[in-house]
Amino acid sequence: MSHLEAEYRDFRTSVRRFANDELAPRAAMLDREQMPPVESFAASLSLGLPSLPYPQHLGGGEGDIYAQCVAMEELSRVCASTALAISSSWILMAVVAFGTEAQQNEVIPQITSGKARCAWGLTEPKGGSDLMAASTKAVQSGDGWVLNGTKRFITNGGWADWYLVFARTTEKRFGLFLVNKADPGVSFGAPERKMGMRGSPTSDVIMDNVALPESRLLGDPEQGARYITEALLKSRLQMSAHALGIAAGALDAALRYTTEREQFGQSISKFQMIRAMAAEMAIKVESSRSVLRHACELFIAGDPEVKLHASIAKVLCSDTAMAVTTDAVQLHGGYGYLEDYAVERMMRDAKVTQIWEGTNQIQRMMIAKEIYEAV
Repeated sequence: MSHLEAEYRDFRTSVRRFANDELAPRAAMLDREQMPPVESFAASLSLGLPSLPYPQHLGGGEGDIYAQCVAMEELSRVCASTALAISSSWILMAVVAFGTEAQQNEVIPQITSGKARCAWGLTEPKGGSDLMAASTKAVQSGDGWVLNGTKRFITNGGWADWYLVFARTTEKRFGLFLVNKADPGVSFGAPERKMGMRGSPTSDVIMDNVALPESRLLGDPEQGARYITEALLKSRLQMSAHALGIAAGALDAALRYTTEREQFGQSISKFQMIRAMAAEMAIKVESSRSVLRHACELFIAGDPEVKLHASIAKVLCSDTAMAVTTDAVQLHGGYGYLEDYAVERMMRDAKVTQIWEGTNQIQRMMIAKEIYEAV
């Protein structure tokens, strides 16, 4: 056991217990009814999960990146949608990193107390993976800024109160802005109907002449690209853990099912082909966990190589999620194709992990760039 895992062993146990007790019973209902995890989110406040990474003086738990990844993995084992909703509360760590003390004191306690929720405002209808093609504009006006544009595929869209919006401030520069859902000119598109992550609301965030005071600008109005790149590095590790948790949950479910299911007078877990598939699934999960742990260690140490290893972790964990959930459905046979069994939901949830946080194709390009530059 690594020193990191040993340090957080009790924390992992407590989060797993919470997930099994509070999240698992609601997971199928949230998926079926496509509603946000209101009750589960409220329950998570007792364990301090939405406030996990924030400083203590702002109501947080000061959990490092490995603590965040442990929480993400354990929550995602049983309900990936709720895990996503809870971890989205961590987005405003960018305010801690780049904002003023006044901004932190105004906004962060709302998040750590659970009185408000938050979301990214990054992706656009024509942007996709090319974040620097963002067309949302922020124009200086008097003592503030006016924002116009549409953000697409926004997790917690319409459900969140605060949005960290990436907007063009000059021809080639960007800024980050704090936009509240109550600001005049902010509206939301219809909830998206998705393949998976159905318990996590997703919609457009539309800004039509949204006037903001200067106090809503985060840091330098021309350094938003640098800020968001740093924030997304941490997010990439968190979302790797999210994918890993889905895979681990599917493996758990497959092992339980194949142990209990009998054919030809014995448990199907005794069959050689079944055991070989289970072994391959375990190899994928454990190797992904090791790669993610190493990336977290590099992040904690401030090692610049974390950029490469975060991308490797994202690709490996999300590809593992898709492969393991697919095999878990196969091991359930016909039952795996039914909504009655969690692996059906897990397989649908897994797919998006290969797409968001930079598609795996984009990540592979980034990995290649890093390794060739090192030659």
